[in-house]
Amino acid sequence: MTERQDKYTQTNKKSTIYSDFLMNLNPHPFTHDLARATNEEAVKRSIRNLILTNSFERPFKPKLGGNIHKFLFEPMTIDTQKSIEEAIALTIRNYEVRANLIGLIVTPDEINQVYNISIVFNVVNNANPVELSMQLNRIR
Repeated sequence: MTERQDKYTQTNKKSTIYSDFLMNLNPHPFTHDLARATNEEAVKRSIRNLILTNSFERPFKPKLGGNIHKFLFEPMTIDTQKSIEEAIALTIRNYEVRANLIGLIVTPDEINQVYNISIVFNVVNNANPVELSMQLNRIR
C-alpha cells in the first residue's frame, strides 16, 4: 500500500453533509449548542418552509417561496391541482439545490377541504429516496 492510499481510507460512518438550525432555536439538551436538523431531515424542513412561504414574505428575497396560498381559495378542480403541482415542482427545482425531485402527487380531499401532498426526492450525493407528506388547508 502506498502512503496516499493508507492516508485516505473510507469508513462506513455516516457523516453529516447538510445541517440547518431548528426554527425554535432551542439548545441541545446535552451539548447546549443550538439544536439542528441534519441531512434528509434538514432538506425536508427546508422544502416544507419553501412551499409554505409566500412571495414578499422574506426580506431582501421577494421571489423566494412557493406562493401556493393563492390556490387554496380556488375551486378544487384538476386545473387547480395541476397549478399547485407545478408551483411546488418549480419551487423545489429553483430554490432547493440539495434535493432531486423524483415524484410529486397532489390529491384534493373535497370533504375536508385540504390538499394532500406527497413529495418524493433524494438528497444530492445520496441515492435513498425520501418522502415528505403534508397537507395544505385554508386558514380562516
